[in-house]
Amino acid sequence: MVWAGISAFVLVGGLTELIRRLAIRCALIDHPNAHKGHERPTPYLGGIGIVIGVLTPTLLVMGDERLAVMVAAAAAVSGIGLIDDLLRLSPATRLVAETLAAVVVVAVYGGVGIAGHLDDLIGVLWIVVMTNSFNLLDNMDGMAAGVAYVTSTVLSLSACMVGQPDVGMLLLALSCGCAGFLPHNWNPARIFMGDAGSLFIGFVISSSTFVIYTHSGRMTTITGALLTTFVATVDTALVFISRYRAGRPLLLGGTDHASHRLRQLGFRPRQVAFALSGTAAVSSLGGITVLRGWIPAFVLLTIATAFAAVLVWLLLNVPVYPSLKGPSSGSSTLGADEWPAASVARRDELGRGADLHRGRHRGHLAALRRVLRPRSGGRGDRRAPQAPDAGGQGRRRAVDVHRERGVGHRGG
Repeated sequence: MVWAGISAFVLVGGLTELIRRLAIRCALIDHPNAHKGHERPTPYLGGIGIVIGVLTPTLLVMGDERLAVMVAAAAAVSGIGLIDDLLRLSPATRLVAETLAAVVVVAVYGGVGIAGHLDDLIGVLWIVVMTNSFNLLDNMDGMAAGVAYVTSTVLSLSACMVGQPDVGMLLLALSCGCAGFLPHNWNPARIFMGDAGSLFIGFVISSSTFVIYTHSGRMTTITGALLTTFVATVDTALVFISRYRAGRPLLLGGTDHASHRLRQLGFRPRQVAFALSGTAAVSSLGGITVLRGWIPAFVLLTIATAFAAVLVWLLLNVPVYPSLKGPSSGSSTLGADEWPAASVARRDELGRGADLHRGRHRGHLAALRRVLRPRSGGRGDRRAPQAPDAGGQGRRRAVDVHRERGVGHRGG
């Protein structure tokens, strides 16, 4: 088991750098935009290195045929994520593939043992939802890898406690693989894992949690599952509630996750990653106390649910959506919390007004660029001519032209 972890750490660490260079050469770059939190173009597909580095030592030493089925299903989900990274699949296609993979795992390991005939359905829904929750969690440098590192480490111990050493080995390999990936993904990130990595991590952790807590008793199963995926569950609930209240598409990416709200409060990216990873470690250790019977499951479930509700309520009050001003609204604005009360027609009117304003603004900048374009100099000369006026207007125009031409990576 230790050999698998060491091998995963070395393989992922080495492969990630090679994949980063290949991604740059192939122009597989994730560019910043309004729906993303990073500020500079960054290569992705780092998840390929995680998948190869974790599965290679696992396949060489595992002896449980059921684990082979889980590994194959996880690899298939990662493949779907890779296709989505390259070609952009529809959400429905992804969900169908993830559901089929979850069905295979549940069919091999059995239901969760909490709802009779609905056990299998609950198990499938759990795996699919948590897989995508970890995918949503991959929204800031070091976030998903850090949370996955501590979660899979604790889960590995839990698996050994319940007599699942092969599952524990897979989780240890995943933990060490995430540790090998973190130096490349820590802020400022040199590469992203992409959907190929985040879906793989989410599927392995959710499936392993399902296997570990299956048939442990109804209350223990529910409590252990919630504590193990506490950070991902809270983040997903926060995002969906926030977008629903704001009248925004639930599946559209955005900078409205827990990490982005903590950034709004003044935390730095590394502090956010440490805070959420530490929270994941504490909650996962709480799952062990429930599994061992040291603390009653109902007590921890009540505490965890109340704490999650308070966190969601507090973070919902952190503004993350820009307000829009209508043409006839004067100085009043419609904030994120006021959108559900506004009519659909009013929202469309404000949206059209904002689009028209942005279009006119771009037209003015384009006209200014044509007027101030240098008449001489090579293509590489990006400096605009400065008029020798006393008020410094030439310098300000030069700076504006410099920014309009997109010099530098930051912004947007």
